[in-house]
Amino acid sequence: MKKSKNTTTEVVTVEVVNNETKKLGRPVNAASARQKRLAELEAKRAAGECKRGRPTVAGSARQERLAKRAEKVANGNELKRGRPVNPNSARQARLNAAAAETEKIIIK
Repeated sequence: MKKSKNTTTEVVTVEVVNNETKKLGRPVNAASARQKRLAELEAKRAAGECKRGRPTVAGSARQERLAKRAEKVANGNELKRGRPVNPNSARQARLNAAAAETEKIIIK
């Protein structure tokens, strides 16, 4: 037999009167080299001049592939995903045989 405990919870609201906030952690030295570098980086980000990542090469094969893909999307063509299926492979023959077996079972 389990013993049940009667528990009650009380909600207590506390009003904060003091609006002072204290800065936590180590103080920031604005004249340090790191802070200057971070400020320059933030200014570049705000101006849109911050280049991130590896730059693209205009005539590369990947850029040509991406351009062709974007053109297909713009024309509304259907994009295929993944590797094309070889209908003459042994795996496809097995899958087709298994599908035929399930069709026979469903029809009966």
